[in-house]
Amino acid sequence: MAIAKMKLINIVADNEYLDEVLARFIELDDFHPEPASKLAGTLHGLTTLYYENPYLKMLNRIREIEADMGLKIDKREVDVQQCDLDRISRFIERTHDKFDQIDSNMKEIKLLIQEDEDALKQVKNIETLDISLDDLFSCRYLNSRVGRLPLDSEEKLRFYTNRPFIWNSFSRDSNYSWGIYITSQEYEREVDNVFSSLYFERIHIPDFVHGTPEEAEENLEQEIASLKKDLKKLEESKKELLERTRDRYSIFTSVLEHVSKIFEARKFVIGLGGRFSITGFMAKDDIPGLEKKFEDLKDVEIEVRPATNDKRLTPPTKLKNGWFSEPFGMFVEMYGVANYKDIDPTPFVALTYTLLFGIMFGDVGQGLVLALLGWLMYKFKGMKLGAVGIRIGISSAIFGLLYGSVFGNEHLLDPFFINVLGLPGKPIHTMDPGFTMTLLLSAIAIGAVLIITTIGINIYINYKRNHIVEMLLSHNGVAGIVLYTFAIGGAGLMLSGIANLFNPVTLTLFVGLPLLLMFLKEPLERRVHSEKMFPNGFGGFFTEAFFELFEIILSYITNTMSYMRVAGFVLSHAGMMLVVSSLMEMTGNAGPVVFVFGNLFVMALEGLIVGIQVLRLEFYEMFSRYYTGDGIPFKSLKETL
Repeated sequence: MAIAKMKLINIVADNEYLDEVLARFIELDDFHPEPASKLAGTLHGLTTLYYENPYLKMLNRIREIEADMGLKIDKREVDVQQCDLDRISRFIERTHDKFDQIDSNMKEIKLLIQEDEDALKQVKNIETLDISLDDLFSCRYLNSRVGRLPLDSEEKLRFYTNRPFIWNSFSRDSNYSWGIYITSQEYEREVDNVFSSLYFERIHIPDFVHGTPEEAEENLEQEIASLKKDLKKLEESKKELLERTRDRYSIFTSVLEHVSKIFEARKFVIGLGGRFSITGFMAKDDIPGLEKKFEDLKDVEIEVRPATNDKRLTPPTKLKNGWFSEPFGMFVEMYGVANYKDIDPTPFVALTYTLLFGIMFGDVGQGLVLALLGWLMYKFKGMKLGAVGIRIGISSAIFGLLYGSVFGNEHLLDPFFINVLGLPGKPIHTMDPGFTMTLLLSAIAIGAVLIITTIGINIYINYKRNHIVEMLLSHNGVAGIVLYTFAIGGAGLMLSGIANLFNPVTLTLFVGLPLLLMFLKEPLERRVHSEKMFPNGFGGFFTEAFFELFEIILSYITNTMSYMRVAGFVLSHAGMMLVVSSLMEMTGNAGPVVFVFGNLFVMALEGLIVGIQVLRLEFYEMFSRYYTGDGIPFKSLKETL
């Protein structure tokens, strides 16, 4: 449960082995490569070997064609370092052109079928008209319009008997009268206007429809059948083409992706005249696997150095956590990645988050339901939040057992405590008014322990970083922990009536001296670095440092009081479940429904709020004291390419 020990790795070989080395290099999933551009400009003679990827354009083209053709290909494992781009290009363009031709013909036939089907619909509406459409529409002095007229509008035609037109209806349905009106060219516009005002809907008969409606209908049906037969042949040809080319496209895509990755890996290659070098970081335990990868290439050298050997590079952070704490890494990553020289806070976060959530959301039934939901989320969706839910759900159930609460019922477990465990009742009575003060003081005590612990972690981190002044004089250092421990411990002993530690001597040693050291921290730090202690004068320093010190004292108090929210949510949870129980009694037969939905409501609402509040305590009350999150995350080569 720590940060993996890193080593700086250099892979060095002659240029003739470049492609072979890169082909194996891209298979590494535990190597954090450093871009060549970061190193090449720092020393004369070093160059980068990367230029425009010649395979990327063809790879993008083949993907476009695959999408256009609707090809679903299977990826394959290939072992090549070069490929014939011209050959691939000729094949895919030739097959794509053939596909386009087939597809274009299919679209054209579909369009013809659609036109014929539309015409057939129109013709079916006038199939009782026993007149040749060619004769009807070729009249020199008469104009005709075929269409439909609403039945109520047809009745209104009697008001226009003085107008020069003939209306002939040849079929009717429940809403429309299908027919034709004929008029002379002289009165065409006037008559068209009349029928338009009566909501006449014209049917446009295409020019390619000939003969009587009955004959036209027969011809159209024959033509549609013939076109559909041609379309089916084209569909079979298209399917055959796709089946025939899918295997080749699959191979070409896999090859192009592979050689493209090999070429992209050149971003991490530095040229050294006739030799090249690849630099990166690996966990110490993974190095034997790297050496085995290249053991048969005798001219390839693997140089292993300390992680901090090259001052130009910052070692990345690779976390190693156990099964319990690993899911909580998501919370740590939200804040930032741990610095390589620091410690991994994930185990501490896992422990404190689980305990605080359990205390604030203690209920046996709801905790077990939460754990079950978390298990389902993790099992079937692979969600890390689900794994977190399992842990905090079990914690809630454990504390719920101490509170004697099962789905809000505060007395269901009384027989278990009395008859089985031999206790007078449940260990913790959260709803007892006499317990409220104890609960508040306990929450403050928990906060004090966590604050002292986080200050201790910060002292250790600064010791590792060799920041001695920060370690000793900071409010999150030795001076701070002495002041805070004495103040909180002395207050606790005095309130409990055990002892009074506050006297002139102890106040001078454990309060006055730490405050003075924190007050003089910045000048003393400048002095250690051989700088002027008061570059802007003592007056300006005194004013600024005084208010900073005052703010530090206030932060100790407010940070400690912030943990009272732990007690607040214990009472809040018990209070909300008491409301649910009261509603169950009031609703009678609807009690079970209230029970189910009440518990679901409390779990959803308060569970979310408690989760957020615990996360707030982690970030603002704990991380702010010891964790910066300014590290570089370990990214394997597969994640980088």
